[in-house]
Amino acid sequence: MGSSTDRKCEVDDDIIGALERGREQFLALVGPVRGELHRYCARMTGSIADGEDVVQETLARACYELSQMKELPPLRPWLFRIAHNRAVDHWRHESYRRTEPLEVAAEHVDELEREPDNVLARRQAVRAALSCFLELAPAQRGCVILKDVLDHSIDEIAVELSLSVPAVKAALHRGRTSLQLLGEASSTGPRGTAMSPALLRYATLFNAHDWDGVRALLADDVKLDLVSRRKAAGRREVGTYFTNYERAADWRLTAAWLDGREVLAAWRGAGSSRPDYFIALSWHRDQVIAIRDFRYVPYIAREGRFEFVG
Repeated sequence: MGSSTDRKCEVDDDIIGALERGREQFLALVGPVRGELHRYCARMTGSIADGEDVVQETLARACYELSQMKELPPLRPWLFRIAHNRAVDHWRHESYRRTEPLEVAAEHVDELEREPDNVLARRQAVRAALSCFLELAPAQRGCVILKDVLDHSIDEIAVELSLSVPAVKAALHRGRTSLQLLGEASSTGPRGTAMSPALLRYATLFNAHDWDGVRALLADDVKLDLVSRRKAAGRREVGTYFTNYERAADWRLTAAWLDGREVLAAWRGAGSSRPDYFIALSWHRDQVIAIRDFRYVPYIAREGRFEFVG
């Protein structure tokens, strides 16, 4: 007969196993919607990386709410409602404030007849820089993204944003008009700022498979976020992260600008027309203090407009 300690360990293992299985089932359930959620959140926050943070917060909140429910609500509108609220919270927290509150959309129903052509508006929204969306009030931003980028119906948007149909149409008209003006005024010229030598050195060592050299750049208290997979802290623990990269010869990194910050675009194999994902590094005195690797959320790179050096 096993000891009470052994039985407790078995129970703990059973609980952990059940939680992990539940998490995997939940992620499988929301998987088909996840890329669409990111397209929405990236534009709501004006950032590829921040958009993924909001997706993670959305899924965590949804998983918690689901555990309190007796039955599953309609999946897509439920997730987008949570994502919208989380994205607006993030926007407010980052002090990207506008004077028009969410509710003001309902006050402009009289402008519906001037709504521009849907096809032209959709093309305009898809091509717009992420930062342009931050200039729109939350209701306008949400309605334009859901309609012109994700092709949701007016009725669906009303449910997802908890607005009336006339309010959605009014916000859509005003947002489209503002986005068009912003797009005409925005600059698309190349960035003139040089990349930091530390980032370029990291990429050079990585591409040369000099793993000891890469690890030597890590700070003692470095933190790793392998997004949607695992987190680690400390040089020894984070150092094992490079093991998978050591095993393959077809990964390479290229320094690039994305959302106004330096990143490392990651490519697998030759002949790719765009990066598969990207890695963001944070530095202190030429040492890496944080790594965010988006390898396991490949949809994230499809939203990025990379500017490459040289």
